[in-house]
Amino acid sequence: MKWWVHELYAQGLYAELLSQIFWVLLSITLHELAHGWAAIWQGDNTPITYQRMTLNPIVHMGGYSLIMFAICGIAWGVMPVDPSRFRWKRRGRIVVAGAGPAMNLLIALVTLTGASLWMNYGPSSNASLYHNVWVFLMTGGWLNVFLAMFNLLPVPPLDGSDILSGLSFTFYRWYQNPQVQQIGFFILLVIFISDIGWLIQAAASHVSTEYVFGLIRMLPGGP
Repeated sequence: MKWWVHELYAQGLYAELLSQIFWVLLSITLHELAHGWAAIWQGDNTPITYQRMTLNPIVHMGGYSLIMFAICGIAWGVMPVDPSRFRWKRRGRIVVAGAGPAMNLLIALVTLTGASLWMNYGPSSNASLYHNVWVFLMTGGWLNVFLAMFNLLPVPPLDGSDILSGLSFTFYRWYQNPQVQQIGFFILLVIFISDIGWLIQAAASHVSTEYVFGLIRMLPGGP
């Protein structure tokens, strides 16, 4: 198995490599901050108490996540919250958990719309600049669509399981079972080492591309 950084570098895909590093760090950081903002709005000051309301990706991802990202391209973040303090109680989980994927979708909307505008109106006379900015914006787009889709899977400890816990007391009790949580980690491992993760990535890339070219066709001067 080739090291993903070396593989992109060896192929001369420098813009792709730098874009992925930038967007993974920023997107996970903003994802976790969105959880924190929502928790604070729900009356839980735990993110402030633990000094997690910062743009520093090291704080949110931690050393182990950063090492895993450097080695195999897998990364994650954590935002400490206390659901018992939510003003909406169990329903507050829906807001706090959903805030992370919502942030990713917002980033995707901005970057993919930017990619459409850039492709249609950007300075195509400068081929290198035109290509690199396009890669940067598209990478930010599909990566955040992927993060939203992945985190919405109803598998603990992903956000989708917390959303279901807020919607249904039955799911809430079920997800509190330590055995179910262990099974969740096993399922995540299977997703990472199987083709399921690649299928989600392919779906995110397809959705992103369809949005960009669909918007381009609607723009004045578009094809």
